Amino acid sequence: MNLVVAMALGAALSATAWRATAHVFAQPMFARRNYRGIDVPVAVGVLLAVSAVGGEALVTTWEILTDSVSSHRTARLLVMAVASGFALLGFIDDVAAEGEDKGFRGHLRAMKSGRLTTGGLKLVGGGLLAVVAASFTAPDNVGWLLVDAGVIALGANLGNLFDRAPGRVTKVGMACFVVLVAGAGATGRPMLGAVALVIGASVGLLSADLGERLMLGDAGSNVIGSVLATGLVLVGGPGVTVAALVVLILLNGASEKVSFSRVIDATPPLRALDRLGRRA
Repeated sequence: MNLVVAMALGAALSATAWRATAHVFAQPMFARRNYRGIDVPVAVGVLLAVSAVGGEALVTTWEILTDSVSSHRTARLLVMAVASGFALLGFIDDVAAEGEDKGFRGHLRAMKSGRLTTGGLKLVGGGLLAVVAASFTAPDNVGWLLVDAGVIALGANLGNLFDRAPGRVTKVGMACFVVLVAGAGATGRPMLGAVALVIGASVGLLSADLGERLMLGDAGSNVIGSVLATGLVLVGGPGVTVAALVVLILLNGASEKVSFSRVIDATPPLRALDRLGRRA
């Protein structure tokens, strides 16, 4: 699947899906206060998975009709499964979260006391989903199974950590996708078709996100992070995957102590890119 075409298809489908469902997300149950105190519909990021699955359905149908089924179809279906699973877990957390239990420590404290928060459900469910996904990339080695699963699960959570301002997680996702494509090489790029669909879908919602007409929420940020991580697991070698796991552990751990927003605001180039296109 051509990556540019896949991104364009994902963007077109998500923009269309948002126009068709905006009235659904306008219901009070979706309203959340954003960083400027404005009520904005949350969980719209679930449309990323919906659009990506729709795009995959169109591509698969076309391949069957033209007798040109790709040898990388299994990789695409794996990304679709990851996107759909994390979209569901994120959606539940977006619409049903309650209490003040935040971050790994908060969710683990709640579980220790016998309560499973929506974030805890996402933590456990996301970990299990990552293991299942990794079983397709490292089926015969428990060590690599855990490494790949760790990259996918922590990638999903890191995506959520960047969802603190309009458009930020999409911009970070686009930058990471460019790096991923560049590092994949000619042989690895065809395996990133489904990742391109998801990133394209996020681009299709970027204007509305920057305009504070929607929030992707966990339903979108977890999807972006998890599919990029899955793409890395699919095309990266053992050394790259281990290095990614170390970086993800450090970044997720640092988030418990350091505010990424403060770091971005304190770094002029990052601040300029972060605010690009956003309302004053």
